[in-house]
Amino acid sequence: MKKLFPVIFACLLGCKDVDKAITKAVKIQNVPSKTSLIVLGNVQDAGSPHIACIKECCRELFQNPDDTRKVVSLGVIDPENNKKYLFDATPDMPEQLKILKNYLPKNTNETADGIFLTHAHIGHYTGLMYLGTEAMGASDVNVFAMPVMDSYLRNNGPWSQLVENQNISLQSLNNKQEISLTSNLSVIPFLVPHRDEYSETVGYKIIGPNKTVLFIPDIDKWYKWESNIIDKIREVDYAFLDAGFFSEEEIDNRDISEIPHPTVLESMELFDKLPAHEKNKVWFIHMNHTNPMLNPESEQSKLVISNGYHIARFKNIFEL
Repeated sequence: MKKLFPVIFACLLGCKDVDKAITKAVKIQNVPSKTSLIVLGNVQDAGSPHIACIKECCRELFQNPDDTRKVVSLGVIDPENNKKYLFDATPDMPEQLKILKNYLPKNTNETADGIFLTHAHIGHYTGLMYLGTEAMGASDVNVFAMPVMDSYLRNNGPWSQLVENQNISLQSLNNKQEISLTSNLSVIPFLVPHRDEYSETVGYKIIGPNKTVLFIPDIDKWYKWESNIIDKIREVDYAFLDAGFFSEEEIDNRDISEIPHPTVLESMELFDKLPAHEKNKVWFIHMNHTNPMLNPESEQSKLVISNGYHIARFKNIFEL
């Protein structure tokens, strides 16, 4: 209802053209004028509330869903070139694409100009299903994938149908090879260690005209990576890093060795000697439904903030 107030007010003043009133109302919204990144989700693959969860963390959410709890995805817009890109195709992709469109209203396409996949776990690629015959019936949406991921999509149904029906157009990525998207944007994929049952796993370096971003939503452990995460943080302006679990204590019904992630406590201990301006670059993302950091008012959230880090929240905007 609040969103309609500008329209109603304009018409009460004698506005005869409702469309003009709506246009005026839309202009009030915070639409970036420069190349920017938008956080479209910060939750682990299966979302929150989590299927079959009977814990306190989900019980109330089944009755009263939180619209801000979307599966991890980043959107990037380049208003100068009128292009928009999506990083990871989640089960929440229909709404995430609509939100991304609203941040770049001059680009009237309902899909992104490119979708970059990190790996073949359910929260990171299954949103592609909405591009198929049963849903949108899209035409040649550019989907950027690494070699094993590319092969997996081409040779396994139902994903192969998207290729055969030309709903998607697969674009090749290679480890550490830069892809130029626009005059303002380029992307570098890089391999990270993770549970690679069906594809390799990558993170991305997103390079804007003025600032750079590190995006690693999934990794097993920092020490397993050939690169030094401390050095990588120093190289960028923003680092969106895997925060699956705040601590191992929150997982008491599964063997956590089967779902390894660096806990937030582990990461903060590793980053502890970083100077304040380097800690300020870190934005924790990809939080499990059990992770109390999903609640901004939790003691764990406050601890993270007090230590100089950030927690990525739905619709955070970063100028690049």
